[in-house]
Amino acid sequence: MKNWLSAKFPEAVLKEAQEVVKFDPGPRLDLRKKFIFTCDPMSARDYDDALSLEVDRKGNRTLGVHIADVSHFVRPGSALDKEAYRRSTSVYLCDRVIPMLPEALSNGVCSLVPNEDRLAFSVFMTFDKTGEMVKREFKKSIIRSRIRFAYEEVMSIISGSKAAQEKLKPKELKTILALHSLAQELRAKRFALGALDLEVPEVEVVLDDRGEMVGITSRPYDESHQMIEECMVAANEAVAKELWTKGIKILARYHGAPDPEKIMTLRTELRGLGVKLGNIENPKVLSQFLKSIKKHPLQSTISMMVLRSMKRAVYDSTEIGHYGLAKKFYAHFTSPIRRYPDLTLHRQLANYLEKEKSAKIPPKLLAKWAEHTSEAEYEATEIERDYLEEKKYRYLEESLNSRTLVDYEAVISKCAPFGCFVELPELAISGLIHISSLSNKFVKFNPSDATLSAYGGGSWKIGDKIKVRLARVDFRERKIDFVPVRDERRSGKGRGKKWNSRFS
Repeated sequence: MKNWLSAKFPEAVLKEAQEVVKFDPGPRLDLRKKFIFTCDPMSARDYDDALSLEVDRKGNRTLGVHIADVSHFVRPGSALDKEAYRRSTSVYLCDRVIPMLPEALSNGVCSLVPNEDRLAFSVFMTFDKTGEMVKREFKKSIIRSRIRFAYEEVMSIISGSKAAQEKLKPKELKTILALHSLAQELRAKRFALGALDLEVPEVEVVLDDRGEMVGITSRPYDESHQMIEECMVAANEAVAKELWTKGIKILARYHGAPDPEKIMTLRTELRGLGVKLGNIENPKVLSQFLKSIKKHPLQSTISMMVLRSMKRAVYDSTEIGHYGLAKKFYAHFTSPIRRYPDLTLHRQLANYLEKEKSAKIPPKLLAKWAEHTSEAEYEATEIERDYLEEKKYRYLEESLNSRTLVDYEAVISKCAPFGCFVELPELAISGLIHISSLSNKFVKFNPSDATLSAYGGGSWKIGDKIKVRLARVDFRERKIDFVPVRDERRSGKGRGKKWNSRFS
């Protein structure tokens, strides 16, 4: 692991963390009587954002996004600040978190836990009946979250579960449903402008009470997640637009348009999957294409291919705009507990509200911060991905060694002379079925259409669904071999449901 990656903090930092909790909050907008709530994964370790919504007589909706005011406690140049900058991000592993800030802050005074007074930086955005933002305001505030929801609970509420809805007061229920409605409006507007739906299935490791791995499960991405995401995107956009249009350079969350060469490569790869498409250089066309493949058996594979063709989002001090989100102005504001750029943006916004000129940061310093935080984020992402992959391979290796026979639903992603590669959506992992396992007859590779066929019956092609069983795990090489389950192999059937992949 990288030398900056440690759960331990220097003594000076820990000591300061205990002292700053006593800072005088100063004059603030008191929102403690308002219905404000949080919504996070069941396993969330910190809560840095909360929501509220009020509707006026004209039907205008004022969305409140309330973010933990980390900048109140972490002052520029302090030991806490220097350590937070060095780390730049929290790292979320499947069995623990390595925080950017000490626990006294990240899980203490900066965590928006229910029924506790907390300091926040609030963004108020007023939307008219068409979903257009007509006003934005920013206030230092003090809040008291009433309820901590898990995504599953909010999903039950917006899905119409009477049992879930009856647990809420009428005003609380009305607020949740109105927020969901607003979020779907904002989402529809984004995708109409060419935003890309690149959500790929995420998996998480299931741990028992002793912290030992006992399984792998898919993490859903539903309308409850979309509700929170759209509110956060709106707040990030509002802050970025407010500062950038006033001539104040910030650590923008910049995502540029893909290189034409990458798009050409993507087009070739998709043709290899039998997918035909139109002018995907146009983000609106690409957005529609991603929408059209939602029921494709290789949807996650195609989404990953599109994602790989995109440029990586970075922090930038000279460019602004987010291609993937279809936003002209965008920056990170909503997670200062775990991202240093958000903390920086909080400070700039606070200075701007007091005196506009004091919000400006020297260009060279801002560029240095952009490079450092982008690199730290990249390293953290690599560590998180590698750690999860290691856990998955270990789990499958142990499953095989214990002779536990588990059948998985798989989809053929590629055929080759030596066999076919398959994707397992349940585990978000891929592997190989060797040609010798497909049939006891001679199997021929057909290069003209990239299929495999066995003499006497049986054929396999890209997109076919097939049930497989684990045969071999090479942990060091990160390779997995599967075999078709016996009943499918005997019947010589590898075919799955045919999908019309034409798009124009």
